[in-house]
Amino acid sequence: MRLRSLAAVAAAGVLALSVSGSPSASAQTDPGPLGYAIPPKFIGAPVTPQPLDAPPVPQNPYLAPNGRSSMHDDAYSTDAYAVSGPTGHGLTLRSATYGIRECATIAFDSHDRIVGLCGGLEGFTMMVIDPVTLRPVSQLRLSTRDLTKTANPFSDLCGGTYFFLDGQDRAYATTTESAIAEVSVTAAGTLVAGRTWPLASHLAAGDCLVATGVDWSGRVWWFSQHGTVGTLDRATGAVHALQLPAGEGIYNSVSSDETGGVFIVSTHQTYRLDADAAGTPSVTWAIPYDRGTRKKPGMLSQGSGTSPTLIGERWIAIADNAAPRSHVIVYDRRTGVPAGEREHCSVPVLADGASTTENSLVAAGNSLIIENNYGYAGPQSTMLGQTTTPGVSRVMIDPGGCHVAWTNPTVAPTSVPKASLGNGLVYVYSKPPKNPLDAWYVTAIDIRTGETRWSRLTGLGLPWNNHYAAIYLGPDGTLYIATMMGLIRLADS
Repeated sequence: MRLRSLAAVAAAGVLALSVSGSPSASAQTDPGPLGYAIPPKFIGAPVTPQPLDAPPVPQNPYLAPNGRSSMHDDAYSTDAYAVSGPTGHGLTLRSATYGIRECATIAFDSHDRIVGLCGGLEGFTMMVIDPVTLRPVSQLRLSTRDLTKTANPFSDLCGGTYFFLDGQDRAYATTTESAIAEVSVTAAGTLVAGRTWPLASHLAAGDCLVATGVDWSGRVWWFSQHGTVGTLDRATGAVHALQLPAGEGIYNSVSSDETGGVFIVSTHQTYRLDADAAGTPSVTWAIPYDRGTRKKPGMLSQGSGTSPTLIGERWIAIADNAAPRSHVIVYDRRTGVPAGEREHCSVPVLADGASTTENSLVAAGNSLIIENNYGYAGPQSTMLGQTTTPGVSRVMIDPGGCHVAWTNPTVAPTSVPKASLGNGLVYVYSKPPKNPLDAWYVTAIDIRTGETRWSRLTGLGLPWNNHYAAIYLGPDGTLYIATMMGLIRLADS
């Protein structure tokens, strides 16, 4: 579908339906538009929290508290929260629309407000949002898009997908002008533009910034789509850069640990990077993975779609792009491990001939959860009753290898799943098959058993598509997920 017609559909809100109120365990349906049955509002039953143990995640002193700082929750990119999320008891749903604008990355400031970097056709805007009403508190445009130079704004990661928030409520985001912008959130919720560090002179023509991160020394790291890696000293403005091998790109976020390592996944290899005292980055180790022979439907590049996930003091995990099935791969990330002994396991997952993920693995205790994004070629892939390939799997890390504990048949086209260690559930954003009204649900899966415990309808139609945005749990356990036109809030009553 052409961009113009897709945007028109979104703006019109075709089949958009806001639903709210308490759930019912009934799966009865009612006649809807065109004679179709309206999907049930709630399926399943509430659960009693069963907390899940997990290795501790140390706090990076230069990030906001764990669970509040970035798309993937913490420096380890665990995508897991200590807090208990919704359990299905008296669920209430609220939604807000911000135009054709998706807040793909959000964080939570010291006043528990949502801080989101929200991208639309016009560019990228930082927003502070009330966590209860979802009304904007303040907004600040960071950069604009030139649509004549963007092949597809719905899959364009340049200059606005990722940011991180520090403990002083300062956000650090990339811009479309290949700069890093500092933005402060005041006690009143106002956004104030701070320093800007231009980095275009360090990039090749046609390249762009994709992500930022910060190591345990407070050094900012930045990453370009064409494989340039750099560091920034915010006090002096000093910049040092490193170019990955020709042909390697970066399409995902990054992780760091307390030993000084910064971890990335390029389109070809998994890396540990370190910087010397002057800030010069270098490759500590690099391991190639099977990147397959093509960009599978559901991927933004030919290669891994995962940001590296760290578990405990030892493990780092990714998913590859192999055929006929993708693999979850777990490596020993410690320095000094011989190259031939670094891979701990490589386990095939999901559907044979139809498996891939563009979203990071979830660290659920001593295990990893992966969802299948195969078949998602854009918003049109989930319109007019269509959906993608099913599958959500849990991979256990064993002393001598790994194994698949379960595979759940839920269809989750593109959500970044999140685990609640406080109640033992993992949340995905699902679109069931045989669904002519294009119903979207928040679905809760039992991490231990793989059983779907409940699903809550959010709305019908294209505006409710999350299009690669993440699920988040707020400090009080409220669940949030961005859609192509706004934000959804789901909480127990």
